[in-house]
Amino acid sequence: MTIAESLLPEFDREMGLTRRVLERVPDGVFAWKPHEKSMTLGRLAEHLAELPSWLRVSIVESGIEMSAGRPEGYQSPATRAAVVELFDRNAADARAALLGRTDAELMAPWTLKAQGKEVFTMPKAVVIRGFVMNHIIHHRGQMSVYLRLHNVPVPSIYGPSADEAM
Repeated sequence: MTIAESLLPEFDREMGLTRRVLERVPDGVFAWKPHEKSMTLGRLAEHLAELPSWLRVSIVESGIEMSAGRPEGYQSPATRAAVVELFDRNAADARAALLGRTDAELMAPWTLKAQGKEVFTMPKAVVIRGFVMNHIIHHRGQMSVYLRLHNVPVPSIYGPSADEAM
């Protein structure tokens, strides 16, 4: 089994779980945040929706410059439907990029830079697991707290939630 073949079932499961959480993001409260230092609910939803695109970038590029910023004309999603649409598009592109990759491709180095300075260099497979997948899982957990604070039923993720059995 190749590295890509071993990552695909995990990817598919985590994307399905993340989509279930994003489907419950309440419209009309995107500017809300639980604390002054926290992301807004809308920004957190957008971040979750964009994170799968980082998987594609980690495969097809040799690295990125974090301080590059958004493309000109970029519009943040303003509704749950737009967030889910962005997520679906990015998850499909990420899966397509991962499909059929060789071990050699996924063991090639990938570098994250900030203002021209190297933050880290790791094999692409490690970036996919640590910088992309774990990052999605982390922010999905945050979003489940945001949902709870808005009295939105939290879906079961790795086990039942207080609102939903498996």
